[in-house]
Amino acid sequence: MGSNSGVSASTTETHRNSNGPRARFFVSVNRTKLRVDMSDLIARAAMDRRITEIITPTVEDMGYEVVRVRLMTGKESILQIMVQKPDGTIEVDDCGQISTAISALLDVEDPISDVYTLEVSSPGIDRPLTRLKDFDQWEGFEAKIETEELIDGRRRFKGNLAGTEGDEVLIEIEENGKPLTIGLKFDWLTDAKLVLTDELIRDVLKGRKDAGQIDETQFDEVETVLDGSDEEKT
Repeated sequence: MGSNSGVSASTTETHRNSNGPRARFFVSVNRTKLRVDMSDLIARAAMDRRITEIITPTVEDMGYEVVRVRLMTGKESILQIMVQKPDGTIEVDDCGQISTAISALLDVEDPISDVYTLEVSSPGIDRPLTRLKDFDQWEGFEAKIETEELIDGRRRFKGNLAGTEGDEVLIEIEENGKPLTIGLKFDWLTDAKLVLTDELIRDVLKGRKDAGQIDETQFDEVETVLDGSDEEKT
């Protein structure tokens, strides 16, 4: 029987040819939403998926969402579970409550044979993007995306998110010095995350301030530091 050595709560149009799939290029788009229950971005390995299937009903019953599950093995095994509220926020106390519930559940289901440490945390500011809806929620912000196969000769894309269309993620990249919006099938993605920028930090902290999670003084102090950083760049 596996044992949990501890719990850590922290805030811490598609064309295919012999050259592989191609991205779609856009001038303008009409966006629609597609619900995705679980993707490889949430849980990639077989064990990750099994754990996700075990814990998701409980986490959702508590009013939260599972963002990503990773069992990292090595000298010490760590089960990292990222969670959030539907609005994208979460507090340390929330992580603690979820940790307690998940720990008890995993002790009963016993999917992990080795000793491991359970870590439940927020996705963080430069968060992974694991559900299709994440790309709509964070539209306008810079992100890095990787695909399993070569798409038009490349696997890595960096640019501003432009929402979604059907089952495609739209991202504005720079091509020959000009902005170009392309569409990548969600199922092609192997990794996607936000880039930590001053704009992103401001937006996240403003959201926390508006929600009463940080006070005005703390927000103003961060704003001062970021404004100073902007001045140094100019």
